[in-house]
Amino acid sequence: MTPATKLPRMKLLAHSLCALAVVLPLAACLSDSGDDAVSTTPPVTEPPVAEPTPKSISLKMLGRYSAGEFNVSAAEIPAFDAASKRGFIVNALNGVVDVLDMNDPSNPKRIGTIDASTIVTGGQINSVAVHDGLVAVAIQAADKTDPGFAALYKADTLALLGKVGVGALPDMLTFTPDGKTLLVANEGEPSDDYQTDPVGSISIIDVSNPASPSAKVAGFTAWNGKEAELRAKGVRIYGPKASAAQDFEPEYIAVSADGKTAWATLQENNALARIDVAKATVTDILPLGYKDHGLEANALDASDEPAKLNIRTYPGVRGMYLPDAIAAYAAGGKTYLVTANEGDARAWGEDTDAYWAGDATKGFVEEFRVKHLVHASGFARRRGDDLPPQLDALAAGALLNPETFAYCGATAGNPGACRDDDVLGRLQISWTLGYRQDATGKPVKFNAQGAEDPAGDRIMYDHLYAYGGRSFSIWDQDGKLVWDSGAQFERLLASADCKVGPNRDIPCATYFNSGHDEGKGFDSRSDAKGPEPEGVEIGVMGEKTFAFIGLERMGGVMVYDITDPKAPVFMDYFNTRANWEEDPSADNLAKMGDLGPEGLKFVPATKSPTGQPLLIVGHEVSGTTAVYEVTRVLQ
Repeated sequence: MTPATKLPRMKLLAHSLCALAVVLPLAACLSDSGDDAVSTTPPVTEPPVAEPTPKSISLKMLGRYSAGEFNVSAAEIPAFDAASKRGFIVNALNGVVDVLDMNDPSNPKRIGTIDASTIVTGGQINSVAVHDGLVAVAIQAADKTDPGFAALYKADTLALLGKVGVGALPDMLTFTPDGKTLLVANEGEPSDDYQTDPVGSISIIDVSNPASPSAKVAGFTAWNGKEAELRAKGVRIYGPKASAAQDFEPEYIAVSADGKTAWATLQENNALARIDVAKATVTDILPLGYKDHGLEANALDASDEPAKLNIRTYPGVRGMYLPDAIAAYAAGGKTYLVTANEGDARAWGEDTDAYWAGDATKGFVEEFRVKHLVHASGFARRRGDDLPPQLDALAAGALLNPETFAYCGATAGNPGACRDDDVLGRLQISWTLGYRQDATGKPVKFNAQGAEDPAGDRIMYDHLYAYGGRSFSIWDQDGKLVWDSGAQFERLLASADCKVGPNRDIPCATYFNSGHDEGKGFDSRSDAKGPEPEGVEIGVMGEKTFAFIGLERMGGVMVYDITDPKAPVFMDYFNTRANWEEDPSADNLAKMGDLGPEGLKFVPATKSPTGQPLLIVGHEVSGTTAVYEVTRVLQ
């Protein structure tokens, strides 16, 4: 026994007698204070009250904070600190995190900021996360291809505690459940002209001493030289002259409940990276595969002209999941991953005239409409307009496989009605996938009449690959699909039962697949990515787990009970955009409501200022942070 643990003789006797009380009934034990007071009953510790398990849940509007800025990403990623009752909202416009007093969530008020310029001149904050009073922010450099920073602050005083260098374009960060480690997704996007293309990576930061954080890097260089193998597995690696490490661009991270494993979405690559947190190593690249839009469960509306509801199947069209946000949860002793399948194309140099004039060194754009891809006259007619020079160099034109696309009139050498605007003509697809290739990856050539011909100048598309799943998915820890919402989002938005607006009194179908920056936008996004699910958040209430999915374009939040990962149940859809007729602008922003949900944060009842669970949603277009109360219907 060290001197610090020695007890006076009387106290030592008291402790000994109390220890014997388990076998010898004693009337009383002396207290540690040495007083003669006695206790006739042992102290009673009340068991924690179990949170009730709701039968169902829905959302209702509680409060809103507006940054007063339109379409400049003034409210993106939210976080919340229970002890200080503060919200933290990324305001990319100003390069800061807006700090909100949320003692009264019905009336959030800005009380301060965290400013990236104190870390690096011209820096921009891309993400924020909070764990037990510790605030972490991801800061990109003024030149996004340069290395960025992660910085740590106190939630209650906003004092800077420490900072550490990370990779290029840190885009999202999250804590492990124990709060000891911070993970940062360093996206590593290329410069607009694709002349500089930094590698993507995951920074794994020990924050046990916030004043002196230390970072390790889980990189992708071990996958360089394995590009052909990865492509054969279904991983998209297609940037110009890019290695695997350059082509992988981590977007979002989820962590297992034990903090040992993390998964990062490689959005453009249609894959996940699995990470061993302790070893700071990427252990696997998990391709997600493609969804078949020829199946009724995966039907979609593929055209915006003429504007009409037309959800149907399209054999030969495949959806690239290309998820943005990802979250992890446990069910039945296993970890499952939830993704919002937004879709995202590489489109660099699209505002550079030299690129469209034919200089392939000035960018890389993979999007192209079907009607232009398979026009019988070939690609030359689009030169100087929207023809990517890389596609122009690949072939003189493209054909549709007449066996796959016979249903819409394709024959050898003729796309038929498939390229009509009201069929597939308007659909935005990636020209980089779907054409027939030989064993070495070179395109198989055809003549203009549709016959295979080594001297031909056409390529043959057996399938067309569209952007995003227009859905959310649940995957197992190996990236195997467990469940997908298929066409549920679009079918709900087209149904008579669906209502939008703060009062749920506006028919969704009137504004089906509209955009977040336009009025009267019926059907305008059907040719692209539909409602565009982007953000996802998990909320546990009692014995049930719920997913909240933000729809970036149409707006609003979809709510599902995902307790059984194989059989999720729809709960609610709530969209607080108030004005659907006018084009949003800075002048009418006050009456628009909420536009363009980006990030979501669930606050459980035990940490909520009101004692009721909350959902905080950042809206990048309206610059508003909405606070929703989660209304529970109990069993």
